[in-house]
Amino acid sequence: MDEEKYSYSPPGYSPPLGDDSRQTVSDDVFGNEENNAIKYKTLSWQLVAVLMIAEIVSNGMLSLPSSLAVVGIVPGVIIIVFLGIFGTFTSWILIQFKLRHPEVHNMGDAGYILAGPIGREVLSAGTIIFAIFATGGQLLAGQIALGVLSNNQLCLMLYTGIFAIPTFIFSLPRTLDRLSWLSIPSVISILVAGIIGMVAAGVYPLEPRTISITVQTNFVTAFVAITNPVFAYAGHFMFFIMISEMRNPADAMKAAYTLQGFATAFYTVFAIVTYYYIGNTVASPSFSSLPPLWAKIAFGIAIPNFLIAGSLYSHTAAKLLFVRFFRKSVHLHSHTVLGWSVWVVLIFVMNAAAFVLAVGVPIFNYLIGIAASLFASWYTYGIAGAFWIYDAYHYRGGTAALRRHAVMTTLSVLTLLAGAFVCVAGMYVTVDSILLAYAAGTIAAPFSCG
Repeated sequence: MDEEKYSYSPPGYSPPLGDDSRQTVSDDVFGNEENNAIKYKTLSWQLVAVLMIAEIVSNGMLSLPSSLAVVGIVPGVIIIVFLGIFGTFTSWILIQFKLRHPEVHNMGDAGYILAGPIGREVLSAGTIIFAIFATGGQLLAGQIALGVLSNNQLCLMLYTGIFAIPTFIFSLPRTLDRLSWLSIPSVISILVAGIIGMVAAGVYPLEPRTISITVQTNFVTAFVAITNPVFAYAGHFMFFIMISEMRNPADAMKAAYTLQGFATAFYTVFAIVTYYYIGNTVASPSFSSLPPLWAKIAFGIAIPNFLIAGSLYSHTAAKLLFVRFFRKSVHLHSHTVLGWSVWVVLIFVMNAAAFVLAVGVPIFNYLIGIAASLFASWYTYGIAGAFWIYDAYHYRGGTAALRRHAVMTTLSVLTLLAGAFVCVAGMYVTVDSILLAYAAGTIAAPFSCG
């Protein structure tokens, strides 16, 4: 995939490839920041890579060994590696679309280009909903970690509340630059926790254990396992927002390559090693299968990652609305009372919604699966195909261009179909799991301690 040098354009228009025009200050989301009190475009590609890793490589990886147990080690590893490569391809398309349309700040802006006001509202709502649910998922990961560390001495809902407070505080910085520095220890924590988890599994392997090369199973069970690695890579919905705060957006693909290379390699090694030493009975999250002391150590070290990942998600939901409210206004770039008041309220609302959903909805874990099926399947994979087809049709010469670039056209259509399949199949198996859980009586009461 050769990166093309895209020219910049005013909102709603992009010149044909080969045009020598360049971005003007007004094209950019944040404009000329030279004299502004709050400067957004400060991120290097290295810090963007750290942000991407911090929000994507998190609690989702702890479900990967159990996926290998369901489908077998060979199919499981193939799926993890393939999805990592696929995610790199869709990252490239998303970044090229952003470079061609510098006015795009988030998926909602991209939706406006694709489908007008309806596209904007649908993709904006999807981003906010998924970000809130992802924040709630991190709160539950923190709840589990705190419960393990304290031998579940307190009500689980209280653990969630305790974890929600620092998540809210870390969400408050107005710029991603501040969060990027917090993301460095976050990345270190999940890397070290993963290594400790693998070492503990190797030192204390489960005996006897069963390791399956392949496993024959039904579609529902297999696809539940497949969704784990699909959603472990789900973070592309934040890419436009991150790239908008880069000093040089043209370097964004370097960050994406770093993310996908690290995530694919780390996920593969972590899943194989953990599964090999624990076998088919490995739990999800996999740290729960370790001896008690090692589980405490691994979960404890991973806590900074859960905190920062949750903060990044809630920050993203708030930032989408904040920029939409105040784009090109003094409140976006200055320390005004109205600007800060709205920002703090938005951050509070996003974190509060995540907390209430996490502790008040008995089937919240399943709702995360539904939200991921509805939105992550598209944001991480499917919608990239639509972006490429749109730009090729409008700025390369219509249907003739689509025929000329037959390989990319085919890949883009297949990407759209893959997103649709994951969306529909993910919804089906998640709803089926909810019905089975209710039938088995395993659904807890709202706001319960259990």
